[in-house]
Amino acid sequence: MSSSISSFFSSFISTTTRADAEESAPVEAEASAVEEAEEEEPEDIHPTLRDECKASTKCAALTKHFEHCHEKVEAGEGFKGEDCVEELFHMMHCVDECAGPKLFTKLR
Repeated sequence: MSSSISSFFSSFISTTTRADAEESAPVEAEASAVEEAEEEEPEDIHPTLRDECKASTKCAALTKHFEHCHEKVEAGEGFKGEDCVEELFHMMHCVDECAGPKLFTKLR
């Protein structure tokens, strides 16, 4: 009866000997190293472009306005409930409008 249970489970579970497993381990390690090298993602240039656009003359005023609002709120000098979300949206709209075309030309 125990041999029938063993054969039943062995039909679902692959049984390899220890020697087989040791021989296949280096091959698997080499294959995974090659896959990792192939799967390396290129550097994301979007954050760099966004930072450049924040500092550009086009968006500098909005960035400064947002930073001033944020500093004021953090210092507790803003009015009750002030959160600078509107300033953030205006700044990010400008930054995205500036960075978008640059990003897509680099992706081609």
